[in-house]
Amino acid sequence: MRGERGYSLIEMMMALGIIGVVGAMVIPITDMSLRGGRLRGDAAIIRNLVGVAKMRASANFTRARVYADLGARTYVLQIWNKTSPTCCWVNDGGLNQLSTGVNFGFAEVQAPPLNTQVNIGQSPLCTTGLNIADGTTANTACVTFNSRGLPVDGNGVLFPGHALYVTGDDAVFATTITMTPLIRFWSTPHMANPNWTLR
Repeated sequence: MRGERGYSLIEMMMALGIIGVVGAMVIPITDMSLRGGRLRGDAAIIRNLVGVAKMRASANFTRARVYADLGARTYVLQIWNKTSPTCCWVNDGGLNQLSTGVNFGFAEVQAPPLNTQVNIGQSPLCTTGLNIADGTTANTACVTFNSRGLPVDGNGVLFPGHALYVTGDDAVFATTITMTPLIRFWSTPHMANPNWTLR
């Protein structure tokens, strides 16, 4: 019978070298994929929350909005409590935090998606009360719907220019609302002259 032989040191070093090369290629790709997934996930949640706000406004015969705190990187669904004597905006659900590496904004993108806004920008500032005269909150953006599910500004006037933009390392996602009201979901790579794709 022949004696059993183990692996030589050279064979083991070659195997470890191959594993190291494959790992060096896979880790950055996996990291980039995870960052892209977080951005797409946050953008999709915002799009869905805007749809829920539209439905809640109609169902409750009041105003509803998605309140985005651009600095704190949070967003929440709010309903106008018309039954309270003091009336106020009330959170409907928990406060959502953007993922690591995801921010509100549009990076160097300089043009909005086609037929959505004249100039690229987040939705108007959030009001502290039912109207702009009650005051606004700095560094916020609100997508607001009236009791018929139509997009309105802080004074309740029909407003077709709502949009919420989130950006990551290499892409920008947008949720836009038309007057009809149609909620659309867009994406583009970071570039000054964007190539928006309807999702």
